[in-house]
Amino acid sequence: MKNKEYISIKKMVEYIDKSLRYTKDCNFKEFSSNEEKIDATIFAISQVGELVKNVSIETMEKYNNIEWIIIKNLRNKIVHDYEGLNLNLIWDIITEDILKLRKDLEKIINENTV
Repeated sequence: MKNKEYISIKKMVEYIDKSLRYTKDCNFKEFSSNEEKIDATIFAISQVGELVKNVSIETMEKYNNIEWIIIKNLRNKIVHDYEGLNLNLIWDIITEDILKLRKDLEKIINENTV
């Protein structure tokens, strides 16, 4: 694994951690009524998707349990249709999906320590 790719995966974890911090001790009603929380969380999630572009095809194939293309496509949806985003979807990502992604990314980091 190239150093840039390794660093990008570490940055993905950092952005995941930010999104979790922004929504800590928060329910959907509090989240959806707080513009700053929404913007900060969505930005962090979009950065995870942006960093996918630095992940090689080889790594994507090796760690095919991660939905790399879906993550990247979410980033594109955020950037190109921000106003049309479904906050329920973002909340589901935060509460249901992102911890598993973090765990999977940590595994990659641990297996490829530079």
